[in-house]
Amino acid sequence: MFADQAKIYIRSGKGGDGHVSFRRELYVPAGGPDGGDGGRGGDLIFEVDPGLNTLNEFRHIRKYCAGDGEPGGRKRCHGKDGEDLVVKVPAGTIIKEANTGKVITDMSYENKREVLLKGGRGGKGNQHYATPTMQAPKYAQPGKPGIELDVILELKTIADVGLVGFPNVGKSTFLSRVTNAKPKIANYHFTTLNPNLGVVDLEGTDGFVIADIPGLIEGASDGVGLGHQFLKHIERTRVMIHMIDAASVEGRDPINDIKVINDELRAYNEEIANRPQVIAANKIDCFYGDDEETVLSMLRDEFEPQGIKVFPISAVTGQGVKELLYYVKEMLDKVEKPNVVFEKEFEIQEEDISNEPISVVREDDGTFSIEGPRVERMLGYTNLDSERGFEFFQKFMKENGIIEELEKLGIEDEDTVNVCGWSFEYYK
Repeated sequence: MFADQAKIYIRSGKGGDGHVSFRRELYVPAGGPDGGDGGRGGDLIFEVDPGLNTLNEFRHIRKYCAGDGEPGGRKRCHGKDGEDLVVKVPAGTIIKEANTGKVITDMSYENKREVLLKGGRGGKGNQHYATPTMQAPKYAQPGKPGIELDVILELKTIADVGLVGFPNVGKSTFLSRVTNAKPKIANYHFTTLNPNLGVVDLEGTDGFVIADIPGLIEGASDGVGLGHQFLKHIERTRVMIHMIDAASVEGRDPINDIKVINDELRAYNEEIANRPQVIAANKIDCFYGDDEETVLSMLRDEFEPQGIKVFPISAVTGQGVKELLYYVKEMLDKVEKPNVVFEKEFEIQEEDISNEPISVVREDDGTFSIEGPRVERMLGYTNLDSERGFEFFQKFMKENGIIEELEKLGIEDEDTVNVCGWSFEYYK
């Protein structure tokens, strides 16, 4: 089954934690801190793969996570960086934030590769926190967490020309004749479930890309059948070829068919319905007697006054096909070629947290030690001799989870707590 939409979970890698260790060598009794930094987390990258034309792969794998950075080691050893994860998608894939539906990026045209989620920064080892007053820091910086996101992938085919028409009018046969595409062809309704792409090569001029857009029936713009799934693939096209069964092999009214499809296009997107069109009156090899001229006259009288030219063709024999293709190329040359790119609407925010380390340790003598650069800075601008300053100090300890950590370590009333050179007695 063709898939042109998928919901997946993506996450960049977490940065590795910094390491706490001290230099220990013979004849170096008081070696300084030598804890290494953690490795950087891997990036989550989206990349266009020209060999893909569906999102089928994402039906089976729904979770994509880049590698985490490794923690730092002794002797200033740096942790290994996490591996980047490259997610391959077809050209024309739009990536949306799942909860809001807003566009994060459009993987089309020049945008072939994009780092969507940056990996977390690795934490600093305790070697970075030695100061004249704190020469043996027992804390290191934890790695920054990765960014996680639920996203919706939506494929909107990139083609110059959209080939539309009711089922079984010969679109797949036409596409296989004029391009190198190999669509499945059979005499059944809704045989084609994939928007097939092909490149038309024309002698003496540049070619163009054509897409067979299946599934358009009455009510498609309201979601009947597979309407919504397939109508989106017309959004990037600049010219439309309406293919009809001019011979009414199955008893259809070709004029009514064109009106119905135009109504569906207009209901879905007025701007798309106003793009240049041409009619391919197919199956003229099935006419008998003077029926061909009668039907073609009716079609021309109805649509050519509206500026929509009618070309009688046979996708089976090739009759009239060349003339149609060169006319379509002339139409493309006259139409402005703006690349339809969906603008960015959603900005990915990195998690705004302060992850500077705070160390809460129970010492062998039963006292408790609290250390860390944030604690040192707080003490630097706080007057603990004032009642207001001491209240701020207590609030800092509570809001940063330090009191909770002390209680987990079994602190009791009147136990001594050492905070960066200050000593306090604990009372609950």
